[in-house]
Amino acid sequence: MVVVAMFERGTVDDGNLGEFELWVKNEELDQVFPFPMGYSDLRMNDKGVLGVVTGVGVTNATATIMALGTDPRFDLSKAYWLVAGIAGADPLDASMASAAWAEYVVDGDLIHEIEGREIPEDWPYGKMTLSGKRPNERGPQSTDDVIVHKLKPSFVRWAYELTKDTVIPDGPEIAAFRKQYEGYPNAVKPPFVLIGDAMGSSTYWHGDIFNQWANDWIKLYSDDQGNFVMTAMEDNGTATALMRLDRAGRVDSDRLLVLRTASNYSTPPPRESASWHISAPYVLGGRPAMESAYLVGSIVLDEILENWSDYQDTIPGE
Repeated sequence: MVVVAMFERGTVDDGNLGEFELWVKNEELDQVFPFPMGYSDLRMNDKGVLGVVTGVGVTNATATIMALGTDPRFDLSKAYWLVAGIAGADPLDASMASAAWAEYVVDGDLIHEIEGREIPEDWPYGKMTLSGKRPNERGPQSTDDVIVHKLKPSFVRWAYELTKDTVIPDGPEIAAFRKQYEGYPNAVKPPFVLIGDAMGSSTYWHGDIFNQWANDWIKLYSDDQGNFVMTAMEDNGTATALMRLDRAGRVDSDRLLVLRTASNYSTPPPRESASWHISAPYVLGGRPAMESAYLVGSIVLDEILENWSDYQDTIPGE
C-alpha cells in the first residue's frame, strides 16, 4: 500500500505534527529512499507500506505521484493507494475530526469566473464550467476526464463499512468550537466516519456562497449522485496521475481510496462573517484531524496487509 500525505511540518520526528508523521512513527517507515523527482524522500517498511509526501497543491501532487508511478525501483502494479489528509468540512454534513471516504473527486480549478462585484444579480455566484454560459450549465468538453474521477464504489463502501464504527477521540477545544454551529446538526456532533465527496481547489476559499457552489459543482459533475463534504487541494491531481499511469499499465487506479478528515469548516459559524472567520485566531482541529486520518486509515491498511492473499488479485468489496 502507498500512503499519500500532502505535507509535513519540519521533520517527521520533531513532534510538530503534519499529515505524515504518525504514519512514519506508527508504521515504522524507517527505510528511506532518495526521491529527487518528488517533493521529499520516500519512506518504507518491510511489510510493504510505502509513504510519500506530495507537497501542497494539485501541481505538486500530480508531479509527485507521476514521478513515483514511473520510478523503476518499485513495482506498483498491484499497490493500493490511500490518500489520508486533512480538509475543510461542509458543516451541513460533518464535524471537526470527522473522516469522510470519497466516492467522487472533483476539481474546482478548471473554471470560468467573473469577479465578485460584476456578477449578474440573478446568478448565485460567478463561477461557471468552461462550456457553460452561466452557473450550473455543463456541456461536453475534453477536460471532463480530469475534472471528475469516480472511485470504485464497491471499494469505497467496503472501506466505510470496515471503519464506520470507529470511535474517533474528541477533545474539549474542538467540542467547544463545534457548539458555535448551532442549527447544523451534523456540525455539532462528536467526530464520526461517513461517505462524502471531495472537491480540490488550489484556491483556499471560504464562506456560504462558495460552499453552495461546491455543493452544486459536485452535483453537476457527478450527475446528482455525489455530495460535497470535504474541500482540499490535491486529490484530483493524484487521481489524474493514477489514471494516466493506469493507461500505461503501471498502476491499477481502481485501487485508490481518498480519506479526508476535518480540521475546520468551510463556512463561518452563524452570525460571523467569512472575512473575519478565514483569518481569525480560532482553534483549528489540525492535530485531531491528523490523528483521525491515521486512526481510520490504518484500519484499512491493516486489513489489506494482514489478508494480502485475498486482496492481492481481488479488490476488497468485489
